[in-house]
Amino acid sequence: MSAKKLGELLVQEKIIDPLQLEQAMKEQRQSGGKLTNALVKLGYADEGQITAILAKQYNVPAIDLNTFTIDPAAIKKVNKSICEKYLVIPISVSGNTLVVSMADPSNIFVKDDLTFLTKCKIQPVVSSESAIRAAIERSYDSKVSYESIMTEMEKDSMTDSIDDSVLDLEDVKDEAPVVQFVNMMLSEAIKMKASDIHIEPYEKNYRIRFRIDGALYEKIQPPSAVAPAISSRIKIMSKMDISERRRPQDGRLKIRTKSNKEMDFRVSVLPSLFGEKIVLRLLDKGNLQLDMTKLGFEADDLKKFKNGIYKPHGMALVTGPTGSGKTTTIYSALSDLNTVDVNISTAEDPVEFNLDGINQVQMNRDVDLDFAATLRSFLRQDPDIIMVGEIRDLETAEVAFKAALTGHLVVSTLHTNDATSTVYRLIDMGVEPFLVSSALNVVVAQRLVRKNCEHCKDVVQVDPAVLKDMGAIESEIPSYNVMKGEGCARCNDTGYKGRIAIYEVLEMNESIKQSIYENVSSSELKQKAIQLGMRSLRMSGLLKLKQGLTSVEEVLTTSAKD
Repeated sequence: MSAKKLGELLVQEKIIDPLQLEQAMKEQRQSGGKLTNALVKLGYADEGQITAILAKQYNVPAIDLNTFTIDPAAIKKVNKSICEKYLVIPISVSGNTLVVSMADPSNIFVKDDLTFLTKCKIQPVVSSESAIRAAIERSYDSKVSYESIMTEMEKDSMTDSIDDSVLDLEDVKDEAPVVQFVNMMLSEAIKMKASDIHIEPYEKNYRIRFRIDGALYEKIQPPSAVAPAISSRIKIMSKMDISERRRPQDGRLKIRTKSNKEMDFRVSVLPSLFGEKIVLRLLDKGNLQLDMTKLGFEADDLKKFKNGIYKPHGMALVTGPTGSGKTTTIYSALSDLNTVDVNISTAEDPVEFNLDGINQVQMNRDVDLDFAATLRSFLRQDPDIIMVGEIRDLETAEVAFKAALTGHLVVSTLHTNDATSTVYRLIDMGVEPFLVSSALNVVVAQRLVRKNCEHCKDVVQVDPAVLKDMGAIESEIPSYNVMKGEGCARCNDTGYKGRIAIYEVLEMNESIKQSIYENVSSSELKQKAIQLGMRSLRMSGLLKLKQGLTSVEEVLTTSAKD
């Protein structure tokens, strides 16, 4: 496609304006290269927007090569030099059809050349230039496989002692097999957008699983004999004691990918019956969603939550089990509150992401720096807003409530099943009911549900009786647009891609406060809150189901019937 035509399309779609197009074309003439590079360099458009426009214009699918698993059989059809010359990469082959990802799907000469070279029918898809270049490097580099590395690892179980602050994932060709294996595993997890890596030893096998969109998938089963080597390598990278195998250890490691992107991993090692179980959590700040409007809140629930966190004092609690997205919700709230005239301090264990303009403190039990002690110090630091990673005990709760009642906004988390049970969890800890009702502004309970894959989801028929049993209002059932992903290459045949939160927002109005003071039961308080307009977790899930965003199974597994 000519630069002029692409520019006109971008103007037509209101991605850029005519003046920006003129400036980008001037930049292109001065520095050379393509118009897309100039647009990205000037910050007028990103590669994703340009790819989407090309896909729409030529009616071809857009592929995210960072998460797509490329078929090795397709790679063999076209050599690397051709791919680099034309900026294309073959990604899958079926019979006589070769699917090729292209930066410019309008170039018929490239398609003709590829047809001649491969003797295949070319089916184009579109991807960004940088993604294609990265995929070419990944796919045509030295063909090191898990299997070949494991064979070498069994021969040589030595571990090295590299102790860099930032480890380069791509610098592994001449390293020991165990180093290559661990780096390949980390690269694969990043590429597949996994949130956790589980390395698990059992009596007769040893397996590695990735958690993707909340579900665990088995990746590989290395020989049990290499378990100590893998464990030692990860402990070296995380600056742990490799000689200690009897006690749990925690650490962090930072790696650099070929695209020069740095990634943090939080590492936990736990001695189990047959060896050390290791869990690595990926902390990708680039994927941290700080825009509250995109987390999954319905408009009325978001308004209630913002009302709670924008009060000058009091407490806002976010509750839910581990992995339910509480940290993301709290960080997005703090990001919203973070202005130059506000002093925000956080006590976290651990600090997952660094946030500019916010004073973050890492808990350290070795020097008796716990939540309660840090909170007391915060109160001498002239704070406006305090975030406590978690209220775990009465001591922390008492200091937090004292701060909330003396002119500070306190934001924290708690592990409870729903919003109303949070109130009774605090009372069970020993906090007086009148303190709970006086200090609390808002309580948010949340869960994460997997989203239907946009590329393969389709309408499914569900028995109205099932929806009614789930809690759907009978008169609304005909309007439900129930959908489910069928499974495709883009979602690794799971039918799901990405996650979204469902919320239960309990706003502490006078009626709710009076009920807490009167010590009504948790179920009574929940029913009263629902009567006053609270949307429960199940109701929130049903709303996402009605909108076609998730499936029946996801709603059933993440929320309980009211």
